[in-house]
Amino acid sequence: MAEYTMPIGPLHVALEEPMYFRVDVEGETVKNLEITAGHVHRGMESLAMQRNYFQNITLTERLCSLCSNSHPCTYCMAIENLAGIVVPPRATYLRVIADEIKRIASNLFNVGILAHIIGFESMFMHVMEIRELIQDAKEGVYGNRMDLAANCIGGVKYDLEEETEQFLRGQLEKLKKSLDRIYRLYENEPLIKTRTQGVGILPEKDAIHMGVVGPVARGSGIAYDIRDKAPYAAYDQLSFSVQTETRGDVQSRALVRLREAVDAVSLIEQSLDQMPIGPTVPDRLPNIPEGQSVARSEAPRGELIYYLKSDGTDRPQRLKWRVPTYMNWDALQIMMKDCKVSDIPLIVNSIDPCISCTER
Repeated sequence: MAEYTMPIGPLHVALEEPMYFRVDVEGETVKNLEITAGHVHRGMESLAMQRNYFQNITLTERLCSLCSNSHPCTYCMAIENLAGIVVPPRATYLRVIADEIKRIASNLFNVGILAHIIGFESMFMHVMEIRELIQDAKEGVYGNRMDLAANCIGGVKYDLEEETEQFLRGQLEKLKKSLDRIYRLYENEPLIKTRTQGVGILPEKDAIHMGVVGPVARGSGIAYDIRDKAPYAAYDQLSFSVQTETRGDVQSRALVRLREAVDAVSLIEQSLDQMPIGPTVPDRLPNIPEGQSVARSEAPRGELIYYLKSDGTDRPQRLKWRVPTYMNWDALQIMMKDCKVSDIPLIVNSIDPCISCTER
């Protein structure tokens, strides 16, 4: 059987961002994979050191569109950890609401693209139509469909009036039945099962060895979620389950994302029910002292880590972040081993890679 090397990318069907794969193929079967990244380096960490702490909230929100709330929120948490800033109770719930709204939108986008890659265009359009419910909610609450501008050091920049809260509850109520219907289709629809079951398998032991995070890890049976293991904001006051699957294939990762979207609706509703009345920011902010701190959060794609080093001035001496895709993309070498060439876009999409915030 013929053996040859096939270049894929840096522009290709599964990603809107550039990433180059050098694939060794025997017939239609992938035998080896080499990943070449680094096409979209923007010098973001260097830019962060040239801006003050407040300007960097805007900068970090523009690292990535689908998890644009997780970056500034985790960045603010790193500052708060260093300076000993206590976030008001109401603001902790408002942070959860913003985070979970973005999680729903991000997860639905990924499973929608999965249907598009399969060629199930009616399902793709159906998922994206349902996603518009949460997009409209974002626009109604935050005034923007992508970057929410919800976070500030010590709290949040928005609050919910009664009318806005009722609008948000209405959008969530419409979303519930649609999410249940989509889940059943992704679980049982023959076309989806045929293309995704047993494809791109990442066994649990390999997932642990590779250090994968987020739905990629949970799709392989690893019940690891920062919201549960190291709660932040108001997550320790809320009830939710860490969603897992055991097969470790493309379908498992999609089902985990869909169940997490259902959980996100519940978390938002719990936050709205439990949120106390009070301020959304502290009365005053202290100067940021010299020192170092780390903050972690559960972004839609998995564990997000921010490292901050301060020299006591109004600008960070060093700001660095480690994003989920950095841990997950090496696992593609295991997922793609002995897969068919036609399955490559599906497997790449199943880790939901974000190149822009990884290479930054």
